[in-house]
Amino acid sequence: MRSPGSKIKIGVIGAGAFGGWTALELARRGGRVTLFDAWGPGHSRASSGGETRILRATYGPDRIYTRMAARSLELWRKNQARWKLELFHPAGVLWMASNEDAYEKAALGILAEEGVRFELLRKKALAKRFPQMNLEGIGWAIFEPEGGYLLARSACEAVRRAFEREGGEYRQFPVTPGPIRGGVLNAVTLAGRSAFRADRWVFACGPWLGEVFPDVVGRFLTPTRQEVFFFGSPAGEACFNEGRLPVWIDYGENWFYGIPGNQGRGLKVACDKRGPAIDPTFGDRVPTAEGIRAARDYLEFRFPAMRGAPLIESRVCQYEQSRDGHFILDRHPEARNVWVAGGGSGHGFKHGPALGEMAARGVLEEIPPYAGFALARFTKNNS
Repeated sequence: MRSPGSKIKIGVIGAGAFGGWTALELARRGGRVTLFDAWGPGHSRASSGGETRILRATYGPDRIYTRMAARSLELWRKNQARWKLELFHPAGVLWMASNEDAYEKAALGILAEEGVRFELLRKKALAKRFPQMNLEGIGWAIFEPEGGYLLARSACEAVRRAFEREGGEYRQFPVTPGPIRGGVLNAVTLAGRSAFRADRWVFACGPWLGEVFPDVVGRFLTPTRQEVFFFGSPAGEACFNEGRLPVWIDYGENWFYGIPGNQGRGLKVACDKRGPAIDPTFGDRVPTAEGIRAARDYLEFRFPAMRGAPLIESRVCQYEQSRDGHFILDRHPEARNVWVAGGGSGHGFKHGPALGEMAARGVLEEIPPYAGFALARFTKNNS
């Protein structure tokens, strides 16, 4: 029996978390897939670049993301075993709840119903388990023992290599879509010169998606500038490293999150509040003095033993922030053979494997998009 994708020529533009996994899934379903990226998988301008990303399933009332996170974890584990790589580190994830804890309370029932293992830790238990943390302002927490962090840049490259081993073709070119005629996109231009033709397309261009389709996506997607810092722990002190400290998320007054020290990079600290708009191609990647100060103030408040810790590394990345913070996965309204995937909004990386499955089903089986990810939600909300 012929697979759903047999003989269908597909172009996927963007080799980040969404595009890479989509291309791999399409290839596994029999598609003749070519994957394009302007600078390469996990490059330093990409939203999927950098060193680490969190994998957690706590999403308040948003069941779709809890379900996708659980499915993605299953696929991350399955594929890294297949590739003989360690991309996922099960350090655990601690989601700390303040007095305003409606979001966390809403998550509990959904986590249980979706089969995600978790513990509810009261303040006394938290203090005993994680004595290196100052728990001022924290009432309780959700601990996901099977959560953790992913190696972002390495994972993007691993997906690309697997895609090529399994029959896909990767080409490093900037891509510009050609004209849409009769409701169909027939070709794209590579590096402003040669044309490439395909039957179907997926544009997963991260922070560039709005530039590629300004009339369709541009109004609903804004790349925002985000600063990430790594602080060095005291020599010989292991309590801030993986194994002694989990990934933590503190969305009370602070809106900070962090990843324990790993691979010699120190304690990662970042503010999750959305920064100013950034041009992902030409924007400078220099952290601000204000950002460093805010991160250090938080670090020294929550982890008193890190007072005076040196800043040993920093990054400026970006979120491709959708208007409502939810993903975009939909057919182009003017081209029936084109799908767009994006709007990771700072939490998309972990979901790459599950979103890749969703996108592949849409492209090959003509399955309508999940309504919460469809473009129509933006115009509907404005009507």
